[in-house]
This record gives sequence, C-alpha cells and structure tokens, in this order.
Amino acid sequence: MISFLIFLGVFLFMECVTWMTHKYVMHGLMWYFHADHHQPKYANIFERNDIFFVIFALPSIVLFYFGVQGGMNYLFFIGLGITFYGMCYFIIHDVLIHQRFKWFKNTNNKYLIGLRKAHKIHHKHLGKEHGECFGMLFVPFKYYKM
Repeated sequence: MISFLIFLGVFLFMECVTWMTHKYVMHGLMWYFHADHHQPKYANIFERNDIFFVIFALPSIVLFYFGVQGGMNYLFFIGLGITFYGMCYFIIHDVLIHQRFKWFKNTNNKYLIGLRKAHKIHHKHLGKEHGECFGMLFVPFKYYKM
C-alpha cells in the first residue's frame, strides 16, 4: 500500500514540477530549446523541445536502477510515478493536443476539451513572456466552461 501511495504522490507532485519547470525553465533559462514548440505548424518531426523528455527520463532511469538494486524499494516507485506522469504527458500533450500522432482526432470529453482550450491559450503567446496555463493535467475550471 505504501508503494502505491508513493507512486501516486509522486505522480501528482509531477504536475507541480511540470508547472514550475515549464514557467521558469522552459520559458526562462532554456527558452532556446522550447521556442520552436511555440511556432505555428512546426515542420519537422522532432523539435528542440523534445530534449525535455530526455531530461525528465534521466532521473527515472536512475531511480529505477537504484530502486531495483535495493530490492524494489521506494526509489523504484518514485521513478515509476515520474515515468507514468511522463507517459500521460506524452499522450495528452503530443498526441491529443498537438496531434503529432493522429491517434485521437476527435473527442467529446469535457476534461480533454478543457485541456485543449487551456493549452491553446498558452500557445497564443509566441514569445516566452506573458504566458499562462503552464500545467498539463490540471487546468483552471474556466476552460471547462468555455
């Protein structure tokens, strides 16, 4: 039970990490890597922004390694929470919202429509300033009502 609570807590905490990283790192110090993501109709398959998948994957890999070495200890479940959040982020952000993969073209789900609207508001700013809606899975309720 404690393993599941660690996993769930880390998964939920990753939304806070994502929000902070997106606002202060991606739209700050590492804007160079994120800028192409804010350009309309980016023509390439990969973006410089994809480096952030690698950056977030590295701690998970290390945590998995040391978590297994320690007999499936808490480090493994921290890594699992980070990894599962990353998978959800990929499905929501790259597949559903940006349609980099055409798996889910249409949805009537109010939650998913709200996520799309909030992200569209985020992308209306092409520069690194004046951004809003930096999270991914939890967005303000006003976007569900629009």
